[in-house]
Amino acid sequence: MLEIGADGRTWLLTGPRSSYALRLTENDELLHLHWGPRITLADAEELAARQQLPYWPFEAPLDGHEEYPVEGGPRFTRPALSVRTDERRGTEWTFQAYEAEGDELRLRFTDGGLGITLHYRMRDDVVERWVGLVNEGPAVELLRADSATWTLPRREDEAWRLSQLHGRWAAESRLVRGELTYGEKVIGSRRGHTGHQHLPWVALDTDATEERGEVYGCALGWSGSWRIAVAQLPDARVQITGGAGYDESGLLRLGTGGTFTTPVFAGLWSDGGFGGASRAWHAYQRAYVIPDADQDRPVLFNSWEATEFDISEEQQGALARRAAAIGVELFVVDDGWFGTRTSDRAGLGDWTPNPDRFPKGLKPLADYVHALDMRFGIWVEPEMVNPDSELYRAHPEWAQFQSGRKRTELRNQLVLNLAREDVQEYLWERLDALLSSAPIDYVKWDFNRCFTDAGWPGEPYPQKLWVEHVHAFYTLLDRLRAAHPGVAFESCSGGGGRIDLGVMARTDQVWTSDNTDPLDRLAIQHGFSQIHPARVMAAWVTDSPNNQLNGRASSLRFRFVSAMAGVLGVGGDLTEWTEEELAEARDWVELYKEIRPVVQRGDLYRLRAPTGGLSAVQYVHGDEVVVLAWLQAQHYGEPPAPLRLRGLDPTKHYECRETGEVYRGGVLLHHGLRTGLRGDFDATVIRLCRR
Repeated sequence: MLEIGADGRTWLLTGPRSSYALRLTENDELLHLHWGPRITLADAEELAARQQLPYWPFEAPLDGHEEYPVEGGPRFTRPALSVRTDERRGTEWTFQAYEAEGDELRLRFTDGGLGITLHYRMRDDVVERWVGLVNEGPAVELLRADSATWTLPRREDEAWRLSQLHGRWAAESRLVRGELTYGEKVIGSRRGHTGHQHLPWVALDTDATEERGEVYGCALGWSGSWRIAVAQLPDARVQITGGAGYDESGLLRLGTGGTFTTPVFAGLWSDGGFGGASRAWHAYQRAYVIPDADQDRPVLFNSWEATEFDISEEQQGALARRAAAIGVELFVVDDGWFGTRTSDRAGLGDWTPNPDRFPKGLKPLADYVHALDMRFGIWVEPEMVNPDSELYRAHPEWAQFQSGRKRTELRNQLVLNLAREDVQEYLWERLDALLSSAPIDYVKWDFNRCFTDAGWPGEPYPQKLWVEHVHAFYTLLDRLRAAHPGVAFESCSGGGGRIDLGVMARTDQVWTSDNTDPLDRLAIQHGFSQIHPARVMAAWVTDSPNNQLNGRASSLRFRFVSAMAGVLGVGGDLTEWTEEELAEARDWVELYKEIRPVVQRGDLYRLRAPTGGLSAVQYVHGDEVVVLAWLQAQHYGEPPAPLRLRGLDPTKHYECRETGEVYRGGVLLHHGLRTGLRGDFDATVIRLCRR
């Protein structure tokens, strides 16, 4: 709901539990008023009447109070907007008008020929903010154009605590919390993609627990280089500023008629602790971000860990038969099906089936997979090229490179300059032809290296490729989805290197990590769940011992229950599994299909974090409840304490399907895990239904 004050200078956006308010002063200064529990328009106007900008020597009155700080004038906080022309730098803007259309508020400002529009939209309790720029005057350079600055209330007697997700390849999304001190904390990526090192999300609290207390969270929807800066100012206020690009070296140059729209930087206030904030983020993404979120994702098999590059049509058919026999619904051929791709040294860019491996193309295998009652998928990495490829030999200038410098190869590949229109058109033609050549239902879209030589010789403003590569990636995905509406897409970047709200708006699921070890995955999935829902979190059951990373052995039971916390997949070499293992796998897949609507669409409660000993998560969807629990270790041989379930009606009874026992809501549930095991872990699935 959007409400506007009588004088047209106070605006209030209100969701089910929270409100967001701002005010334009008589001097046309746009000030932040409130972000937190629900208030009325009268409350907001009273806040505006009482607000007095402080005066302190050597400080700027606007600092910490402005809704969107620009560079220029008496301001010393980090500017969200930094602009320069051939003559000057900075912004001296003038308010023009506001527009209210449905639940969207637009505030229009001008600075000479540059038009600046601040956009606001409340979706449930998530505030979406972004900025639109249009230039009608001489050329201007955007050094920095952040999506939003968020201002938190003053907490002089309480220390703010910052939560973030950090990591690296095979160890993504690890949650860390620590006290926020005076000054700035900056996270981001200068790699050209979202990155394994940080997810573009932060949360701040003072005393929250998993289910109690205020939490402020912000998440950026951008799949390229990005930056979020969290600053505790001298007056104890906190501001969070974020957007595309990592530094101020320049985003774009806008000529006359040029435009730029920033990505959405979304903010959420919750009084339900970290768990309540997570559930609100999940509900928002399922309702407004993820395509077809009401459709459950199928159980898939991926051939990579079973075969790597050594594939053939016959071999894939043998894997498909075994996958179908255990109940798999989607069979995916990973790397190695195209060009001369027998290793990672060749073939990227040549998106036609290898004639030796697939002499009649992919259609015979796809038809065979469909005859087994499964969907068919493939792996691609369109934004990359091997120097040993027909594409690179024909167009070496299509790769990113700096003139006169050595072209850096990582993984024996280079990054295509997707900002070029000819590269965009080539990829569209090849991928459209590929998806038209066979009944393909699914595409795993990978991105396996960072930008290193991000040059564009001959381009007057080469820095623009950092932004325009991402826009071209989005446009290509949007175009392919429109032309092939039956095809689902997964975002992958060497695991979790491209996970953000921007890519999630265009893909159906994401590959969480290349690390498929079930014990490691518990911590990765715990961090991932702080912001993103199980509906998009792909997880595989692979071979034991884990031959990709750590060599750790684990039971099939533990591997399946770990992977069932998201979108279940299988990635082991099924031709090497025993009949007993295949039979057990079939039972786990059948069980997952029964609980899938609860896991993928339910509200998540993190009962115990995976810090050792017992960990557990709970999903609630309507009358159905699912608990997944893992026993990692035992202390002094003592059995772990029972689990206290959450989110249930305390006046109702719930029946456990596994034991037939009946409990009341808020129950202490015995987890049923086997204790006293040696050399293995245990895991279990518990299902309850409200009677």
